[in-house]
Amino acid sequence: MIIKRIIIVDDHAIVRNGIKAILSYFKDISVIETASNYAELEDHIKNELPDVVILDIEMPEMDGITIAGILQDKHPEIKKIILSAHITNQNISDAVEAGVLAILPKDADEDELYTAICKAYNGDYYYSNFVQELVLKNYLTNHKKDNKSSQQDTECLSEREMEIIKAFGDGLSYKEIADKLFISPRTVESHKIRILEKLKLHTIIDLVKFGIKNNIINI
Repeated sequence: MIIKRIIIVDDHAIVRNGIKAILSYFKDISVIETASNYAELEDHIKNELPDVVILDIEMPEMDGITIAGILQDKHPEIKKIILSAHITNQNISDAVEAGVLAILPKDADEDELYTAICKAYNGDYYYSNFVQELVLKNYLTNHKKDNKSSQQDTECLSEREMEIIKAFGDGLSYKEIADKLFISPRTVESHKIRILEKLKLHTIIDLVKFGIKNNIINI
């Protein structure tokens, strides 16, 4: 696997250059470029579309989630990653809606960043342990008291679909789920789309919340 082009977008030069230096050690990443804002990113994109864009959230001219949303509209094929010191439940939700595939804090190590890049490049989701814990703690705090009364009907789900939900709850990628269930990643994607349609949900995070609330996923 060769990731041809990555662009790092951060308003701090020391951060951009530090991430670039770290990623330069990975031989399967070909070109690494940087931008301090959306205008510079757009100039890079005019020359050639990147495979992956790594975005900070808080930037003075335009925040990273807004940039992700613009990229999702103009170039949905570009894989988007959030790497930020300012991660909250609200911007996690906003980032997912903007088509971001991977979210991790800036104190992640180089191996975790590389893993997130590879998963996003392959179209898989990656949420760091910090992000998963933040989402689940918030969810449990808000819904623990009325959990039983708010359970939804799961009779519409097949046994295989329940297995898919459990696997997403374990944080497995599409390929890992496919290997575990002896099916193809494309079949996993088809199951996911069908489950979301049945349950009238929108994202993997919504699906995991549903699984917890309905005792499909144990935490």
